[in-house]
Amino acid sequence: MEEATLGGGCFWCLEAIFKNVKGVETVYPGYAGGHTVNPSYEQVCTGTTGHAEVIRVIYNPDIISYETLLKIFFAIHDPTTKNRQGNDIGTQYRSVIFYHNQEQKETGEKVLKEMQQYYDKPIVTEIQELKNFFPAEKYHWNYYEKHPEQAYCQMVISPKVAKFKKQFLKYLK
Repeated sequence: MEEATLGGGCFWCLEAIFKNVKGVETVYPGYAGGHTVNPSYEQVCTGTTGHAEVIRVIYNPDIISYETLLKIFFAIHDPTTKNRQGNDIGTQYRSVIFYHNQEQKETGEKVLKEMQQYYDKPIVTEIQELKNFFPAEKYHWNYYEKHPEQAYCQMVISPKVAKFKKQFLKYLK
């Protein structure tokens, strides 16, 4: 198994999508890239901790490659908006790839360049070395599955999951 750490807006959205990807064993939300040790959700929401909301993806590289995970990542969020995804605004919602090793860094740079052709505006996704990761509070785990009736889930996450399922049929579990 290998790990990927990605931030592209609300971690509830990313988790809900990546849990459906063939070859992904586990997905859990957390915080990365900041200076506060073991931050709370409330602290991260202030935008003062430096952390981004991220997901940690544990996957089987014999089934799905890191490169394919990144292509899915770029397709399911807007990598051209700095510190924002829809109505979620702040550095905690930035588009970021946290690489775990040099190979992931190089793959991230390569995929970012390849994906630029699909966007009219420049991609602003950051590529940073993973220096810290703190799991989110348990109530965030599997949020979409546990709260499908919640307004945010219905209005934001459900359409993203539906779009993913339609666009990436061959990668569905």
